[in-house]
Amino acid sequence: MMLSRVAERIYWGARYLERVENIARLVSVYDNLLFDLPKKTNISWYNLIRINSNAETFSERYKVQNEHNVVKFLLADDTNPGSLLSSLKQVKENIRTTRDVVPQDTWEQINELDLYARNHIQQGISRTNRHQFLNTIIQRCQEITGLFEGAMSRDATWQFVVLGRNIERADMTTRILDAGASIMLQPDESIQANLAQVVWGNVLRSVSGYMNYRRGVRTAVQSKKVARFLLEDPHFPRTLRFCIEEMSTAAEKLPRSTNVLRGIETVKQLHYPLDNGEQLNESFRDYLNDLQICVSELHNDFSDNWFAFNPSVSAAALTTGKVSDIQMARQG
Repeated sequence: MMLSRVAERIYWGARYLERVENIARLVSVYDNLLFDLPKKTNISWYNLIRINSNAETFSERYKVQNEHNVVKFLLADDTNPGSLLSSLKQVKENIRTTRDVVPQDTWEQINELDLYARNHIQQGISRTNRHQFLNTIIQRCQEITGLFEGAMSRDATWQFVVLGRNIERADMTTRILDAGASIMLQPDESIQANLAQVVWGNVLRSVSGYMNYRRGVRTAVQSKKVARFLLEDPHFPRTLRFCIEEMSTAAEKLPRSTNVLRGIETVKQLHYPLDNGEQLNESFRDYLNDLQICVSELHNDFSDNWFAFNPSVSAAALTTGKVSDIQMARQG
């Protein structure tokens, strides 16, 4: 038996921590591409705003859709509830109120990560030291994730960590794939063949999956094979399939999970034909959008089952992780 408010804060703490790491990875994809692609290739940083469904919020804050404004919006803007610094603030708030159920060193490590990010955020915004800043953020997030992995009992608290981490990870995997697909839809077809190796290689590296892909797929980097790997591989921790299976296993160990398992099964049933001869196109991006909607609906299933879900505040909860005081019902 655990309080609903504790369960929700643990869920959001894990989810926001994963979001911090994933924002760094997503910006890193574009940052690396700037160095690897031909100069005549025109990559719009604004694609990252569209991919994250932040066009309206961005336009309220900025008039120019350039690299500086996009990176600042994603990393540092406090008007963006999904920015790296805003997400770190939510990690701190959710973990601060649940320190008695997480490993002892968690609070100290999260504070150190937050201090580093705020003291060095200009390195992330400017291009000169961005690579070092993003890598440090990713590494420190992984240290905290490793602390959870090695020092938490596999009780209900752990299952909510797994749910929060993997729903966020599944969502971002689809967005990173979308970033790659959007770049490949260049109007100049003469440069697409040269783009493929660079773009999809960086997509794999952004999720630390390049060597896993080469060992598992045993072929050169190709768009459809990369997409199939990141969507369907059952072994790599950042693929959609792996994340969905992790959530399914966690949900089975929690009370009243019937509706959640049904929602997870809905995501499993979504399929895109990656065996035909066509390249990844707008229909693939539409499929990724459908996946993102289904993953978002999974959050609503979690709220209905285990948190005090109020439809009138659900949108706010998606960005603030607000909680309630109602206890979870006992199984049966």
